[in-house]
Amino acid sequence: MTMRTRAALGYRPGVGLMLVNGEGRVFVARRIDTPGKAWQMPQGGINEDESPPQAALRELKEEIGTDKARIIAESKDWLSYDLPADLAGKLWGGRYRGQRQKWYLLRFTGSDADIDIHTAEAEFCAWKWVELDALPELIVPFKRQLYRDLIAEFGPLVRALGQGE
Repeated sequence: MTMRTRAALGYRPGVGLMLVNGEGRVFVARRIDTPGKAWQMPQGGINEDESPPQAALRELKEEIGTDKARIIAESKDWLSYDLPADLAGKLWGGRYRGQRQKWYLLRFTGSDADIDIHTAEAEFCAWKWVELDALPELIVPFKRQLYRDLIAEFGPLVRALGQGE
């Protein structure tokens, strides 16, 4: 796929979820289909018949097997990332150059035992809770700026959650 062809493609609409536990740590999981040790927060597409918040809660249940969370905040803007050229022609049937996402900060209201990544269409092979500031180094390079932007926007709320506020 040439740069010109890729530039003509649009962005897939999606949502992302920053799930935070009572200690202020963020949920990340390692994708089954990504080589290496890249970890990410849950994310996914928005179906035609749902709103972004509905998509966020559906993705939470589909990807980590629980809906024990409540939405605390929504990103001010839609955030986007471009796929590297070698992936743009492969993912989503080659129809998109990347994703444009509305992100949600969610407070996890369950226990670790409620999390089950071995769902019907499992995407992850491992999961863990991490410190907020570790996120950019855990994600694949082409999503790092998006994760930095999320830390800047949601960071004060996440830190407050970790202090029991």
